[in-house]
Amino acid sequence: MSVHPCAGKPVRPEDRINIGQLVSDYFLQTPDVGIAAEQVSFGTSGHRGCANKRSFNEQHIIAICQAIAEYRQQNSINGPLFLGKDTHALSEPAFASAISVLIANGVNVVIQSDALSGKGFTPTPVISRLIISHNKTASENLADGIVITPSHNPPSDGGIKYNPPHGGPAEGDITKEIEQRANEIIKEKFTAVKQLSYPQALQSSLLKKEDFIGHYVEQLNQVIDMDAIAKAGIKIGVDPLGGSGIAYWPVISEQYQLDITVVNEVVDASFAFMPLDKDGKIRMDCSSKYAMAGLIAMKDDFDISVGNDPDFDRHGIVTPTGGLMNPNHYLAVAIHYLMTHRNWPKHCKIGKTLVSSSLIDRVATQLSLPLSEVPVGFKWFVDGLADARYAFGGEESAGASFLSRDGSTWTTDKDGFILTLLAAEILAVTGKDPYQYYLELTKELGQPCYGRVEAVASFEQKRVLTALSRNDVTAKKLAGDKILQVLSHAPGNKAAIGGIKVTTENGWFAARPSGTEDIYKIYAESFIDDNHLQMIICEAQAIVSASFKTAGL
Repeated sequence: MSVHPCAGKPVRPEDRINIGQLVSDYFLQTPDVGIAAEQVSFGTSGHRGCANKRSFNEQHIIAICQAIAEYRQQNSINGPLFLGKDTHALSEPAFASAISVLIANGVNVVIQSDALSGKGFTPTPVISRLIISHNKTASENLADGIVITPSHNPPSDGGIKYNPPHGGPAEGDITKEIEQRANEIIKEKFTAVKQLSYPQALQSSLLKKEDFIGHYVEQLNQVIDMDAIAKAGIKIGVDPLGGSGIAYWPVISEQYQLDITVVNEVVDASFAFMPLDKDGKIRMDCSSKYAMAGLIAMKDDFDISVGNDPDFDRHGIVTPTGGLMNPNHYLAVAIHYLMTHRNWPKHCKIGKTLVSSSLIDRVATQLSLPLSEVPVGFKWFVDGLADARYAFGGEESAGASFLSRDGSTWTTDKDGFILTLLAAEILAVTGKDPYQYYLELTKELGQPCYGRVEAVASFEQKRVLTALSRNDVTAKKLAGDKILQVLSHAPGNKAAIGGIKVTTENGWFAARPSGTEDIYKIYAESFIDDNHLQMIICEAQAIVSASFKTAGL
């Protein structure tokens, strides 16, 4: 996919969404579940869609929340449900729809104290931490949560994800059950739905308000050495990208006496303040140099600059020495630092997705740490983080979490706050910013060249790619090297990849469809040079195209 000529530049008038029309479509457009694209469909991070495409409408949220209420009842989950929302335009009406259904079903719903004022946004990791904190001392009345967010997706999108009592993203069997039941509810014209009017729901004693910000911030020193950051006087620049964590940073700064400057305090559901992403769309991707252009331009003003996506489950790290770090490079640095500066048991595993850098494999080997390679999706790390078998779980898309300093569970969902604050801790403790740390690491372990490309893919093409197996790859070599493995299942847990990964001694590629957009992605890495990387990508594209041709597409 070529770079749009306006990538990294300010939003143009024609790029702005019509929020009024979008919200009207949420309430007035009705999905047809006989059409696959309009059904409730949970990807790796919940159900996402767009109101004007009839893939994220009020009927979807009503059906999903009714299905979740029934799931809770069937599984004796009768504690509080922590409900959060991000700053996307569709999150506000979906939040209201969720409250009206959940309260009608007798669910004890807990929201941020100012969530009904048009503010009160709640990051994904905060919901996870609330669930874990509650359930740590509860043998009964277990808590769970819902976050209304499409993550970094464009402003026109909406999303909803469910976190059961372990605090992380719901597993595939749970989401499949909720998905199927929600589609049944829509098909049966909502006869099973219990719903109050929104004003009635707001008056219910089942709806409670709590200070989520104070609860989360007060515990941050359990996972990050905040004293070290404060004593070193690290100057931190923060761009929340208009996201749900914007009100947290001033509290973090005051609580721990940190030198934090929020460089952009704007919250605007059109996200018109964002530089355009590589494809010319508005996308709050903190791992994109185009979306992060504003913060990158300020890199010399701070010791560390950081950004997050709208629900704060991802992180972007900018240093004066290296600019925006590749997420894979930072994951390798974070793992190496943590495993040499935390007193965690050596049997704790390092969790990575199949499309994360092999530099992580080399770090694990150097430190004699067990490594677990799983498919894309943070849900694969949840159980391991919940019982502290995993010290760290990280995705190539700049999402990760790790254990508290005492080796106990922090979150079982991605936490953008702690990964950004860890960058400041690394500088404070070692005197090296994460990019300098990365350069020293690669002197020992080799310099990777990592790339990701995307291409438009139809629903049928995505289905073909999902079903690929080792038998569909007839090539014996990749970029001149002998192919060592063709994987359709992850070695860490034997789960299906939803695509393929092809490896050689000097590189690899993985191809898989997006679970949320009409594209497929090729991830690739070379430990030789960029020319070798481009050869790998080119041959990977040929293999994918051949599979489409074989399927008659």
